[in-house]
Amino acid sequence: MADPVCVPPVKLVVAILWSDEERRRTAMKRLGEHFGPIDFEGPSHLFDATDFYDQEMGRPIWRQWIAHQLLVAPESLVDAKETTNRIEDELRQDGSRKVNLDVGYLDMHKVVLASMKPAGQKIHLARGVYADLSLRYARGGYQPLEWTFLDLRDGRYSADLLSIRGILKDGLRAWGPA
Repeated sequence: MADPVCVPPVKLVVAILWSDEERRRTAMKRLGEHFGPIDFEGPSHLFDATDFYDQEMGRPIWRQWIAHQLLVAPESLVDAKETTNRIEDELRQDGSRKVNLDVGYLDMHKVVLASMKPAGQKIHLARGVYADLSLRYARGGYQPLEWTFLDLRDGRYSADLLSIRGILKDGLRAWGPA
C-alpha cells in the first residue's frame, strides 16, 4: 500500500467568454471578491472556433484567461464552479448569458475545467460537478486531447497558459514540499 502524499495546491483559472464588456468587467470584480486578487489577466482573444454560443450571446464573442493569486486545493473546484454559475446567473440579460465563466485549475501537468455536463472522459466530483481534463503539459507546452474544445486545441492560448504555469511554479517554490 502506498502512503498518502501531500497534494500541492493549484492555480485557480477562469476562461471568461463574453459578448458584453460591461458584464465582463462586473464578472472580473465578482471573481476577485470570491477568489481573491487576480495575478494574471491575459489578452482578449476572438472566440471564433465555433458558433455554439452565438444565438445566446450574440457576436462578436471574446475569451480571456485569468488566474487568481491564491493557490487552492484541487478539490475546491466544486465550490468554485457553483460560485461561477451564480455569477453567470446574476449577469444574465433577458434570460441569456452574456458572460460564460469556465472555471478550472492549472497544475504543473494539466489544465482541468469544471463542467456540469457528463461525458465519457469527465469524472464526477460532487453535486453534479465534473472534472474535465482539457489539456496536458508535455514537451514544453499544452497538448490537447481528443475531446478538448476547438479553441483550446489551436494554441491561441498557449502563451497565456505558460505564463500562468510560470506564476504557479514560483508560488509552489514558496509553498514548500516538492
